Amino acid sequence: MPEPSPILTVSSASCRFDVSPPVLTRLISREPRRILRAVENISFTVERGTTFSIVGESGCGKSTLARMVVGLQRPTEGALHFHDIRRADGSLGPPRVQMIFQDPYASLNPRWRVGDVIAEPIRELNLRPDEAAVTERVGDLLEIVGLSRADAERYPHAFSGGQRQRISIARALATEADFLVCDEPTSALDVSVQAQILNLMVRLQREFGLTYLFISHNLSVVRHMSDQLAIMYLGRFVESGPAEAIFQRPRHPYTRLLLDTIPDVERPNRQRKPMSGEVPSPIAPPPGCAFHPRCPIAVSDCSASAPVLQALDERLVACHRPA
Repeated sequence: MPEPSPILTVSSASCRFDVSPPVLTRLISREPRRILRAVENISFTVERGTTFSIVGESGCGKSTLARMVVGLQRPTEGALHFHDIRRADGSLGPPRVQMIFQDPYASLNPRWRVGDVIAEPIRELNLRPDEAAVTERVGDLLEIVGLSRADAERYPHAFSGGQRQRISIARALATEADFLVCDEPTSALDVSVQAQILNLMVRLQREFGLTYLFISHNLSVVRHMSDQLAIMYLGRFVESGPAEAIFQRPRHPYTRLLLDTIPDVERPNRQRKPMSGEVPSPIAPPPGCAFHPRCPIAVSDCSASAPVLQALDERLVACHRPA
């Protein structure tokens, strides 16, 4: 595996969407503009060959951040910078970035054979000299992800959800990618199949030195493979640092509440505090700390001023009363 070095640096990145009604409607009703703050002032660094996971409830901005990283969405403010890396062939250049999507049923073209789905990026990027080499590479990729070469002639509808996600991983690897953005790649799969896909991704990372940005709402899933972990709430990071340190001793009350949702076989009847309330609207977030309406330890300061990320132990925490 390559020596640890930054492959991605995100600096104060924000992404906002104007969701206001048409101008005439606003003039008649005298409504102000409405701005949805999907991602707000996010900064982090991903080291090469590691897994940086982002966890949070639905609607917190995880997928928007993932789309920003792969270039499908431009940041409103801030910057995302990929560092040049040296590959096995000695070449130096920016990493190749690919995305593994959440829904394996919607991310594959149902009219194309699996072989053509995987071969398309190889042909577009001219990664092989002729069609025979392309076919050989497709067969190799199918075997790498646990399928057979004969599967190249079949259509996506002939495969299960887990097998389709394997095909999606093979398509991402077809570009000889260095950096994979995984947007909840196992959430649409059965639990047993989730474990198979996660184990496959860990093995591929070890064999090819891949770097993952792993997006999920399930802490028990990311613990299996994360080096660094960030907890996201309403467009902001509220806690980030080494994954195992956060699992062992969470500092932010939101992180602690998320960890309480993980089933514990050894302590099935342990005392747990249910998370109350709904996630506030990113269009009109509450004043101060966005989590304070749902926080069990909130005080008056929490609604008066927004906390900033501050160093605590070996992680960063945005809380007025970190545990």
